[in-house]
Amino acid sequence: MEANRWVVLTAVAPVAWGANYYVTHAYLPADTPLYGAALRALPAGAVLLALARKRPRGAWWGRSAVLGLLNVSVFFVLVYAASQLLPTSVASTVMAVSPLAMMLIAWALVAERPGVPHLAGAVLGLTGVALMLLTGEAGVSGTGVVASVAAMLVSAFGHILAKRWSADVDVLASTAWQLTAGGLLLLPVAAAVEGPPPALSPSALLAFAYVSLVATALAFTVWFAGLRHLPAATVGLLGLLNPVTGVLLGVLVAGEALTLRQLAGLALVLCGVLLGRPARADRRRHAPRIPGPGRRAPTRPTEPRPSVGSPRPERE
Repeated sequence: MEANRWVVLTAVAPVAWGANYYVTHAYLPADTPLYGAALRALPAGAVLLALARKRPRGAWWGRSAVLGLLNVSVFFVLVYAASQLLPTSVASTVMAVSPLAMMLIAWALVAERPGVPHLAGAVLGLTGVALMLLTGEAGVSGTGVVASVAAMLVSAFGHILAKRWSADVDVLASTAWQLTAGGLLLLPVAAAVEGPPPALSPSALLAFAYVSLVATALAFTVWFAGLRHLPAATVGLLGLLNPVTGVLLGVLVAGEALTLRQLAGLALVLCGVLLGRPARADRRRHAPRIPGPGRRAPTRPTEPRPSVGSPRPERE
């Protein structure tokens, strides 16, 4: 039951990211990607810092910079480049390989070996995304594909690295540190490349509020919390809900028709996500070991001490 609650909570992140594509494309300026990434990360980091009220200590100064560079600075810019150079269908299909990449990286970095159901779910999910989105009508940019693949690999590695490093710190605090670090790393680059910050309309300000507070602060916090409590394979497969959200928003908001091919792809993706549900062994392994009410934590057996004045046993 506890694992199912974490699955539902973690699923908030890919749903928010799926809606983020529509908001970004419809309301945010397209010619300032570096400022767009910085304005997405810094307010989110500031809000989480105010809530966590903790500063990095010791090794976490360097870790925050590394995770901020991977999960925020580089990732946000690569995603923007891929979205500009590729049709959304192609970029989303490339990103659908992310669950498989996360499984393999988690196997190497945190010794989480993916099971057969997880691998089958990754294959089903990738097939379903391809059915939903690939029509063969649009041209493909080689540079865009490289950017999309790089974004997928950078995010998969960065997320598993965060899982490996964050076991001893608060999730809210570690998320705040890497968002703040990533945004600060982007600011001087944005100023050097794009000049002064862009003027934002009221609709763009509202869009940035959603992108920063919901699709970044909230989404990244629940995503990293899910990585702490669930197997990486389960969390990666939940990421397939991202393109599903994009397709459903196209139907509900833009009035697009949902074809039989897309319905079949949607069914395959949902089957892949269901296959990623943690097994009982995974739930026991990732659940915190806390003694129940009325029970004492197990203690190591100790040898009885001899009473005062009693002879000590002779050693052979």
